[in-house]
Amino acid sequence: MSASLATVSYLGATILFILCLGGLSNQETARRGNLYGMIGMTIAVLATVFGPRVATLGLPWIVGAMVIGGAIGVYLARVVKMTQMPELVAFMHSLVGLAACLVGFASYIDTSIAFTGAEKAIHEIEIYVGILIGAVTFSGSVIAFGKLSGKIGGKPMLLPGRHFINLIGLLIVIYFGYAFLHAETVDAGMLPLIVMTVVALLFGIHMVMAIGGADMPVVVSMLNSYSGWAAAATGFMLSNDLLIVTGALVGSSGAILSYIMCSAMNRNFISVIAGGFGSDGGSPAPKAAGAAAEPVGEVSPILAAETAEMLRDAKNVVIVPGYGMAVAQAQHTVFEITSYLREKGVNVRFAIHPVAGRMPGHMNVLLAEAKVPYDIVMEMDEINEDFPETDVVMVIGANDIVNPAAQEDPASPIAGMPVLEVWKARTSIVMKRSMASGYAGVDNPLFYKDNNRMLFGDAKKMLDEVLVSLKA
Repeated sequence: MSASLATVSYLGATILFILCLGGLSNQETARRGNLYGMIGMTIAVLATVFGPRVATLGLPWIVGAMVIGGAIGVYLARVVKMTQMPELVAFMHSLVGLAACLVGFASYIDTSIAFTGAEKAIHEIEIYVGILIGAVTFSGSVIAFGKLSGKIGGKPMLLPGRHFINLIGLLIVIYFGYAFLHAETVDAGMLPLIVMTVVALLFGIHMVMAIGGADMPVVVSMLNSYSGWAAAATGFMLSNDLLIVTGALVGSSGAILSYIMCSAMNRNFISVIAGGFGSDGGSPAPKAAGAAAEPVGEVSPILAAETAEMLRDAKNVVIVPGYGMAVAQAQHTVFEITSYLREKGVNVRFAIHPVAGRMPGHMNVLLAEAKVPYDIVMEMDEINEDFPETDVVMVIGANDIVNPAAQEDPASPIAGMPVLEVWKARTSIVMKRSMASGYAGVDNPLFYKDNNRMLFGDAKKMLDEVLVSLKA
């Protein structure tokens, strides 16, 4: 393939990637957006493999790597459950970071192209920054994978003087960066590069370990942004325009998404990175002096048959899905209940909070998999004002996103966070396994409100019973 044809192919792939992002911004066009992305990536890979910069001797190695990687991808796509998507996304981010590190080291020790003067300095800066971003992305994503999969606790690990430790790490990176740029030989520059890589790996671990479970959706989008910038840095190292553009698209879109997620949680992005918010999810965070008040009142339990009776008599029903629905794999039963109620003339809609679940769009993906119509899936801002006219709200495995303490208790850790105002409905039914707190480690006064009922048990099992009672 000629250089001009490869350039045209890269341009076409870039356009398709932009169309892909545009398509993914809306549920109705998401499939088309995915298709654009798949076609664009196919063009990009073929243009790279058969482009003028790949020698014939290198083709067997590239094809072999693609076969192995493709086989792993197909295997994961077949066996990974929808509930495991957040950790899978984090794992994929880690691979992008690792690739950036490996490409950086390979580019540095490659002596086939000799740079001099300003070109040499620029190339070495690209390598140094690329490996730095890649190492932080790799180690941070590995820790995020561990937290999301439950292998590492969600409680933030706050070391004494952690910000001072980060500052020391930054100074070390700057010092060895200066040494790296002034190294006379590859051997002399390898030590500063390795030291910086180790510091960056430790920083990535420290950064994500300090972030609590409640902020993990932001962490996923943040690491998505990091992986994009790591890819862009790789593009600079390889002088690959497509990688630069694609990495910039992913990096900037991830940064914008992180900002949107932080706004949805009333959180400052810097405070998220600083960490310390959230717990393991299940036990409330320790109370400090002047902390939020304990909820008062009695819990009113309800049975599945009574829930079915309430749904049957209702005219307007809103369903609020949360991570508990994902864990129980209850989305298909939810769809059956929704279909039955709509056939009976009940107006059923879904209310989606931006940070519901463990990653951006987690609930949307589950509902789309269950074939829930897009037109009844509403965002928080679209449906919040309708709760006073709603007869029944079913909260399935959600906690923090429906916590009234965000509006009613100024001392609450989540004070000011936009939440779904389900308590304003005539009746709310919360489905949970127990009275444990959510991922933020904050008690929920909703459970004790007079118009709230608690349906305890596994979401899938309880919803199956509700469906049977509805059809009885």
